[in-house]
Amino acid sequence: MKKWVTLVRPLALSSCLLAMFCLAGPAMAKETSLFSPIIDVDTERGYIFVSGGSGIVIVRASKAAKPHLGKLPVGGMIDIVIEQEPGRKAALLKSWKVVAGESDCKVFDGKVCK
Repeated sequence: MKKWVTLVRPLALSSCLLAMFCLAGPAMAKETSLFSPIIDVDTERGYIFVSGGSGIVIVRASKAAKPHLGKLPVGGMIDIVIEQEPGRKAALLKSWKVVAGESDCKVFDGKVCK
């Protein structure tokens, strides 16, 4: 009986840990990169609308990015890094590089325009 208990405890512990990691995984934010044309920029509300693989992606600008949104060219090509959190409709903008189109802010590194 003692042998069986000593074998079951580590198995039960590892099963619990595995379940915890599996449940915690989807709740974490996922960082991705998109290369897309800029469909629209809402400077007042702080959103960028770009084309994604499955349709339009709504991107929410951070406090640092919001003042620079007016410098983005609608119709221009942009390479952006976004962070998507489960349960949120809009992804959070981390950084961008304007690849095609005129802009006073070609590169935004998350803090400043260059």
